[in-house]
Amino acid sequence: MIQIKNLYKSFEDKDVLKDINATFENGKTNLIIGQSGSGKTVLMKNIVGLLDPTSGEILYDGRDFVAMSKREKVLLRREMGMIFQSAALFDSMPVIENVMFPLDMFSDMTLRDRTKRAQECLDRVNLLDSQKKYPGELSGGMQKRVAIARAIALNPKYLFCDEPNSGLDPKTSLVIDELLHSITQEYNTTTIINTHDMNSVMGIGENIIFIYKGTSAWTGNKDEIMTSENKKLNDFIFASDLFKKVKEEEMKELNHNRS
Repeated sequence: MIQIKNLYKSFEDKDVLKDINATFENGKTNLIIGQSGSGKTVLMKNIVGLLDPTSGEILYDGRDFVAMSKREKVLLRREMGMIFQSAALFDSMPVIENVMFPLDMFSDMTLRDRTKRAQECLDRVNLLDSQKKYPGELSGGMQKRVAIARAIALNPKYLFCDEPNSGLDPKTSLVIDELLHSITQEYNTTTIINTHDMNSVMGIGENIIFIYKGTSAWTGNKDEIMTSENKKLNDFIFASDLFKKVKEEEMKELNHNRS
């Protein structure tokens, strides 16, 4: 579990994050949502240590990341897996070597064991047959699946995903969502996903944090989001006609059940 307490982040005279409080739970897909410029990317960068907060606490299972020494932070980062928006694979390396990269860097395993572990991870994302291919030979969705395999190679306790469905078609996005959700449950990871994808919100949003102008404006799950009376959240979620219709149908059914 990761807890954020009274987190502030300022750049010069501008407050980007203001008194953020949130809890990201084990074994659940935790989503951070919000408009562009709301501060959700800055929040994730603070959580993983790419930025230092101005004040506040970031607790990893009770351990305050902000107060840690440099060495302690390095050790904690070995418990993290990261999936970047662009997949961030090494074009010059075949798939198997991309997945082995964190094992080469941070494990004491033999080459044979590192290869075996990488193959297990590729098999988990249904890409074992592509282990000898290069990233340029793969589709965007396949590259994201390789990135997931690499991210879970070290059996991370914490998994961070920055816009994992960016640039993917709806069908492939659904595959990525289901894969992340199943891995989260299988490994009991604390998974945090930064996303704009409302299909992801409604599909795998077990714990959702809505960031509005640098504040944590709403917390709930994919079921509660449909009946929320938070105007700022509704303006964000139901901006499209499709989701407005879904909202209307949900409210009709709710009112019918009450009567």
